[in-house]
Amino acid sequence: QLQLVESGGGLVQPGGSLRLSCAASGFTLDYYVIGWFRQAPGKEREGVSCISSSGSSTNYADSVKGRFTISRDNAKNTVYLQLNSLKLEDTAVYYCAAAPSEGYSGVYPCVPAEYEYWGQGTQVTVSS
Repeated sequence: QLQLVESGGGLVQPGGSLRLSCAASGFTLDYYVIGWFRQAPGKEREGVSCISSSGSSTNYADSVKGRFTISRDNAKNTVYLQLNSLKLEDTAVYYCAAAPSEGYSGVYPCVPAEYEYWGQGTQVTVSS
């Protein structure tokens, strides 16, 4: 059974850091484009950062550029999102999602509709 499990969320003060992990089971991530998305209360789910199957291409939402870093370790079947310089407005449930690359070497647009498989999410709360 194909499954994605996020971990690493928590409560952090403004300016703090977290590292989120997205671990896959039931399939190998080597052939999937992976995205991190977030959804705050009362808001639509939005793309945060996405990465190609090889890790050579990435994209970021303007709101997180320079603060967040996406990476992947295909040997560990895991994708990471490093969150630095966290702000109050980063508070949300963070989800990872996967889309088959089907031989495409690039990264898909980081929008929810492009991604088929979703994890359950991990809560990130930034508060003083």
